[in-house]
Formats: sequence, structure tokens, C-alpha cells
Amino acid sequence: MALAATIRNVEQLEDLLSEPTPEVAQALGRLEGDLIVLGVAGKMGPSLARMARRASDLAGTRRRIIGVARFSSAGLEPELQRHGIETIRCDLLDEEAVQRLPDAPNVLHLAGMKFGAAGQESLTWAMNTHLPAIVCRRFARSRIVAFSTGNVYGLVPATGGGSVETDSPAPVGEYAMSCLGRERVLEHFSRTLATRVVLVRLNYACDLRYGVLVDLARKVLTGTPIDLGMGWFNTIWQGDANAMTLRCFGHVTSPPLTLNVTGPELLSVREMCEKLGELLGRQPGFTGTESPTALLSNARRAFGLFGQPQVSADRLLAWVAAWLQQGGPTLNKPTRFEASDGRF
Repeated sequence: MALAATIRNVEQLEDLLSEPTPEVAQALGRLEGDLIVLGVAGKMGPSLARMARRASDLAGTRRRIIGVARFSSAGLEPELQRHGIETIRCDLLDEEAVQRLPDAPNVLHLAGMKFGAAGQESLTWAMNTHLPAIVCRRFARSRIVAFSTGNVYGLVPATGGGSVETDSPAPVGEYAMSCLGRERVLEHFSRTLATRVVLVRLNYACDLRYGVLVDLARKVLTGTPIDLGMGWFNTIWQGDANAMTLRCFGHVTSPPLTLNVTGPELLSVREMCEKLGELLGRQPGFTGTESPTALLSNARRAFGLFGQPQVSADRLLAWVAAWLQQGGPTLNKPTRFEASDGRF
């Protein structure tokens, strides 16, 4: 993939986010059967579905790519259809409706709840722990790649390299606890029904409309003081996360394989904001001091399977700064990565 110096508009951004690598095309060429994307209307669903479509076409593999969601936002459904993705409207908490979904040997389980979880705890638990049971019963014989989150880990020393998959979970707050619940439900059905699963602990994906770097850049632009309490973080370009996620279908197992997916860099909030300040022509302001611990993931297991991400943190930083300078749209969904109390 030839990396552009800047990304000019949403169309170019979506093209880059959904551009499959040769390895993704090869993986989708080896994969048998249709692919259904549950929760396709979320932040990553559209570009993931489109990458699967493009990779399958490149490989010369005929398959249906089916996107399932409530589609409460206008415009997304026809856009997906324009790119060769079938769509089905469905409330995934409606078990009878899920039973009517078409069979698919490959399932991307993206549906879940984070934003707005505080104050809607019962819905958060229903989406993150009850829904996986519905999905596993319906697609017991399918390969399932399911999103989880690095939030299932506790805070770790910033100098320690980040949490690895064999570390004991230590979730803080109901959102993180419900995500660990999602993993346990998927593991239960994987073990009892022999369903092959990969659990993707993502931490944190970023395109140019959302992500930790977007949150920080907006604060630098507006002169909002940046809290240094959570002084370190990981991030990964969403296109790289998409590519790794689709390649996970070649590694599904029972019991599930768990993979951290994030970038290789340990990033300092202070240093990233100072770099953003240089790019944006603003002087960042800070409050507080860096804690010795942070929510950090180590993705060396995924890198061993898939190689390093194509987009570095510095490249992504430059893209974000240029995007916001030119007035590019954002989703207005802060990650709240700085929260240490688990409330989202």
C-alpha cells in the first residue's frame, strides 16, 4: 500500500481503511463460504465489510458479504449496498430475528456497547454478555472472530511492555467487566459446542474521525488542558486492525485463541501532544502528572502471526493533524482513554 502524505476527504479515507493487503486477499481466498458481519453499523464495521468484499474479489472468490445492524443512521445501508455488501436490518437482541438470519460459515461479531455505558448498565450487560450467547447458539458451526477490548486488563507499569494475553484479567468498571463476561460466554460455547473462535482484544483503533490521537489533537486545537494522569497509551490505524481481524479467520480454535491487537509503540501523551502542537501551530497545555501505570497492551503474539502494522504512530499523527486542520469531520465520540475508573 502506497501511503499518502495526507488524506483529503472521507471517500479517500474509506478507500484506505478498506484497502486489503495481499496477505488479506490470500487469507480470504483460502476461506470457504459466506461472511456475515454482526454490528456492521459501528465504527469499524463498514470498512471491515468493505475490505472483506474487496479482498474476496481480488482473490477471485465468490461469496456473500452480509452486514447486519439496526441501521438507525441514514445513508449507511445504501452505501454498503453500493459496494457489494448485502444488508439485513435486525435487532440482534431479538433471538427469533437472529435465528432467521442466513447461514454463514464465517461470522464477524462486532456488536457491543461502550459509549453511553454509564447510566445504561443493564443494556451494556445485555449487549456484551447476553448477545454473544444468542450468536453462539445460532452460529455454533461457524468460525467466529469476535471483538473484545484491552480494557479487560488492569493498569500495568508503563515501563513493563504492556499486558499480554496470558495475564489474568483485572477489569475496572461495569463496561470492562461486561466485556470480560462476553469473552467468558464465547469461551463457554466454544468449549461446549466446539465452535472455533478468535477473541480480538483491541486497544485502541484510530481512523481520522475518532481515536485517542483525534481526542488529543482536538484538545490541542481548542486549547483545552490535557490531563496527564493516564500518561501512556497504545493505538493502531484502523486499516491495520481491519487487516489483522480478517486474517484471524485462519486461526480460529476451540477453545478460543485470544489476540491483543494494537500498535507496537508505547506512546507518551505529553510527547504526542507536543508533536501535535508543532504540526497544528498551537502550544498544548497540561494538567496533572503522569501516573506510573496505564492501560497498555502488548501485541507481539499478533505481530508473530501477521507482521507489523503498515502505518506507524508518527504517520497516523501527521494524518490526524492535517485532517483536523482542513476541517475534516469527526464522529464526536471521545474514547475517554484517560478514564481510570472504568466509566464510559
